[in-house]
Amino acid sequence: MPKIYPYYLANEAVFANEDLAVVDKFSGQVAYKVAMADEAAIDQAIGQAVAAEKAMAAMPAWQRQEILAHCVSRFQERAEELAQALCVEAGKPIKDSRGEVGRLIETFKIAAEEAVRFGGEYMALDRSPRTTGYTAMTKRVPVGACSFISPFNFPLNLAAHKVAPAIAAGCPFVLKPASLTPIGALIIGETLAECDLPRGAFSILPCRREGARLFTEDARLKLLSFTGSPQVGWALKARAGKKKVVLELGGNAACLVDADADLDDAVERIIIGAFYQSGQSCIGVQRILVHEKIYAAFRTKLVAATQALIMGDPGKEETFIGPMISAKEAGRLEGWINAALAHGATLLCGGKREGALLEATLLEKVAREEDICRLEAFGPVAVLSKFSDFKQALAEINDSLFGLQAGIFTRDIHKAQLAWDTLEVGGVIIGDIPSWRADQMPYGGVKDSGLGREGIRYAMEDMSEIRLLVVRRLPV
Repeated sequence: MPKIYPYYLANEAVFANEDLAVVDKFSGQVAYKVAMADEAAIDQAIGQAVAAEKAMAAMPAWQRQEILAHCVSRFQERAEELAQALCVEAGKPIKDSRGEVGRLIETFKIAAEEAVRFGGEYMALDRSPRTTGYTAMTKRVPVGACSFISPFNFPLNLAAHKVAPAIAAGCPFVLKPASLTPIGALIIGETLAECDLPRGAFSILPCRREGARLFTEDARLKLLSFTGSPQVGWALKARAGKKKVVLELGGNAACLVDADADLDDAVERIIIGAFYQSGQSCIGVQRILVHEKIYAAFRTKLVAATQALIMGDPGKEETFIGPMISAKEAGRLEGWINAALAHGATLLCGGKREGALLEATLLEKVAREEDICRLEAFGPVAVLSKFSDFKQALAEINDSLFGLQAGIFTRDIHKAQLAWDTLEVGGVIIGDIPSWRADQMPYGGVKDSGLGREGIRYAMEDMSEIRLLVVRRLPV
């Protein structure tokens, strides 16, 4: 029988219905049934979050740290349960699922540390006779009730990157998890419900997309943080009104392999970047630019490594390629592959689909105007091309709608600096894939890849406002 999960409204579990069926992405069978929130419940949750603003802001830092530390402890105790649920609801291979649980724990650990050191600064003002005798100090105060919308591909850690900094900063919140993968967020809610948080501090509300307008449009909310597709994200921003908006959107990340790179190391890392969790990552390696001197050798090694990947049941330890989130998405990407092939591209390996399972696929000689190069693939496909001039290769990387992260395999420090200066992206990763991320670092993009930065301290800055104090020293 499917396991039943409630939603959480103002810190409390509500078994309102069993309207959302969450399927095992490999078997297609219903694994969980989840309560769905209607507009009235969402409205109530927002009202309760607003009512909790003062209590959350007044909570001392040590208490917020203790709540986050409790979450760390409980997630560690429930790590395998969380991993198995993630494997089922997202179709993520079990090794990768355990890795994401580790990221969830790390994210809450970082937030616990930041909760007690997040502050302001002292500012000397006596730079002229007019300002002599004046000093200033700043502090950060919580922005208030926040709205979070998280995606299906990292349902634990990307929800954590909103929830954990909100608690650390003292902001109540309402969270809409992806309907395809809500279980991880609900287990986070179950853990938060064990804590001594003010009533209304959090609500976690799976709901239909058409019923979720209040998450974006309600003027009582002070911030909207959305992670998902560019089309949806920019549309939400247009409807968000006066509230702050943070968008973590898509990409078609490029990875450049220069002539001096260690080929075996680059292949090993790019295999992970391109095909980890079936390529369903906004910083997954999609475009691979390789110096012409090493192109043939690199291609041979990469194709062999790609063909060796095991595809199938994500519950098996040896599986590397599990199902995409749905057969519809796998079919979309298969269509992009076939369109590129019809227009002259070469298939190096992969390309076959069975339901939601799509083989790890490598293409070359793909025209830049093809969807597989121009848009976000969000699946297990990568495109190879060769270059001879480093600066021109950087220009090709910039020739994109997106600008999230880029990876550069080079031993030349001057080229590394040039890449950092030149690339129109949120982050440049030298000696590794663009898919690498540490949970404390500033993470986000430019162009169609989004607006603002995540990473615990940076998210806390978005969830707070600077408040200035100026003191005039009276003449003695």
